[in-house]
Amino acid sequence: MWFPFIKRSPVSPVPPHSRFLDEKGKGFFFLLLYSCMDYAQRRVHPSDVEAAMETASAYPSKYVMLNNSNSSSVRPPPQRRNIPRYHSNHHHSHGHCCLKCVCCCLCVLIVVIIVLASLLAALYVTLNPKMPQYNIESFEVNAFTMDPDFSLYTEFVVVVKSNNPNKDIAFTYGKDSSVVVAYSDSTLCSGKLPAFHQPFENTTMIRVVLTGKSEFGSGLQEALMDNKETGRIPLLVIVKAPISVMIKSLALRQFMVNVNCSLVVDNLAPNKRVRILSSTYTYAFEGITLQI
Repeated sequence: MWFPFIKRSPVSPVPPHSRFLDEKGKGFFFLLLYSCMDYAQRRVHPSDVEAAMETASAYPSKYVMLNNSNSSSVRPPPQRRNIPRYHSNHHHSHGHCCLKCVCCCLCVLIVVIIVLASLLAALYVTLNPKMPQYNIESFEVNAFTMDPDFSLYTEFVVVVKSNNPNKDIAFTYGKDSSVVVAYSDSTLCSGKLPAFHQPFENTTMIRVVLTGKSEFGSGLQEALMDNKETGRIPLLVIVKAPISVMIKSLALRQFMVNVNCSLVVDNLAPNKRVRILSSTYTYAFEGITLQI
């Protein structure tokens, strides 16, 4: 191996023993030189150590080892600390608004119901409304003729007593009314109530003329004859009338009143006094049924 920095000068020949020593000295020198170079490469200068520390502080390591015995003393670097997250409250605020609207609507509805209930209660106490009363005062038979073709011609006169016991409520009876008299589900005659106005605390007698001709088979004739013999003939009087309610001078809506009267009379002989043995009344106001 040739080292350019070693200058060789001509020497005189040496004995063999000296040559051997010289070669061993060269080998030791080379070994020492190699060791020095290796040490120089691995040696770190103090200034290099400070630069390395500054570099390490500028670029922290990605991982931090925590010691369980002294974990409170180790803190993450400032740039690695957890930044608090601020979530948007848009959906929560929207739901809050909807809930507030629903609560407000319910509160308003409850208040309206309470106010209406209070007004109705006060109106009921003030007016003290009572249902009008209807009774059949008399029942007359003007005609009850059986023809050879099994048809029956009848003419009845019914007097209905209408009583209005209310102090501040009046009734107006419309034109589209009807009165029907039936026997064993067969219509005998029919007519209409007159249209009239019934004021406060008033009793009115209504005279209704009913006429009709109907098919009357042998079976009905036999049943009617049996009832005549026993002196108890059942009849059904059906009255339908449109009535308008007036509170003082305020007119309310019109509704239909149905009155069914089950009568039991002693006879149906023409021009003879007819006695009413029993009567049962059933009232219906727009689907509400009352029985007296």
